[in-house]
Amino acid sequence: MAAMKPRTGDGPLEVTKEGRGIVMRVPLEGGGRLVVEMSAIEAGELRDQLALAVTA
Repeated sequence: MAAMKPRTGDGPLEVTKEGRGIVMRVPLEGGGRLVVEMSAIEAGELRDQLALAVTA
C-alpha cells in the first residue's frame, strides 16, 4: 500500500504568460490548484474587479 502524504497548498499563487494567454494557478485549501487560462482583456477585467473588491 502506498504511503499517504498530507496535502499542502502546493506553493504560491502564480501568474504566467503562456503563448497568447495568461495562466493563473491558485493553490486551494486541502491541496491541489485551480488553473485558469484567460486573455489579456479578461485579465484586465479581473484586475479591475479585484481592485474594486479590495477597496470596498
